[in-house]
Amino acid sequence: MRGFQQARGLHVSGECDEQTWLALVEAGWKLGDRLLVLTAPQLRGDDVASLQSMMNQLGFDCGRPDGILGPATTRALSDFQKNCGLAPDGICGPKTVRMLELLVRQSGSGPGVASVRESESMLTGAGALSALRVVVGQFGGLSAVARSTARALRERGATVMSTDEYEAAAQAAAANRFGASAYLGFEALAEAPSAVAYFAVPTFESVGGRSLAARLADALTPVLGRPPTLQGMRLPVLRETRMPAVLCSLGPVRDVVDATDAISAAIVAAVAGWAAEPLHVGNPG
Repeated sequence: MRGFQQARGLHVSGECDEQTWLALVEAGWKLGDRLLVLTAPQLRGDDVASLQSMMNQLGFDCGRPDGILGPATTRALSDFQKNCGLAPDGICGPKTVRMLELLVRQSGSGPGVASVRESESMLTGAGALSALRVVVGQFGGLSAVARSTARALRERGATVMSTDEYEAAAQAAAANRFGASAYLGFEALAEAPSAVAYFAVPTFESVGGRSLAARLADALTPVLGRPPTLQGMRLPVLRETRMPAVLCSLGPVRDVVDATDAISAAIVAAVAGWAAEPLHVGNPG
């Protein structure tokens, strides 16, 4: 179980919690096992992620390969089908799978159009903290840190929305509706070491999320007394946000709360540096 959780970019607990169970279900789907069509609720699975990765490699932008079949994936799929002489119905069936597999074998390797698009968007980033729209969320235990960080960001001119929704999906949805430039999440750990996570899967990593996470890890090191671990993960709040997103898992919680002012000051400095130079990845740690 621990090996599966680590491979899937989840918290490694050794227990089959809800996130792990859902990941196990998604891992059971391979491309071609079922028709992939836009539904409500949206289909999720490794088959969807494979479809997205293939289309991104071929230049059809369906966004991040997050394994969630949404409208962007359906539009890209219809465009692919139209270009290949297939019925552009946005449904991935056997004919579409065969065409995808054939063309992917003939194409070269590369970062894919989703990675290129995100990198280009970072090059034309905000430039100043005052131009950012930031969502600050917390999942219990670090409300003081979240409030202090949100207040300090506002004082520096950023437009900030705070959320303490219990469900990660609800926080991600709120950030997407807000049109955030970045999402900052906080969760408490009983013990050290702390960690800063960003969205990454085997075929994709959020370059904006990684650069922000690296800056945060660098800035938090002197405050926490040791460098936080920098992790590419596919936790729900990182997977379902459409902007660069990071989750700061900080502990021991009592020490972190006692250092609230220093932590929030370090975070604001890191975010300001990221706004000015969003593709600088800092020290990976």
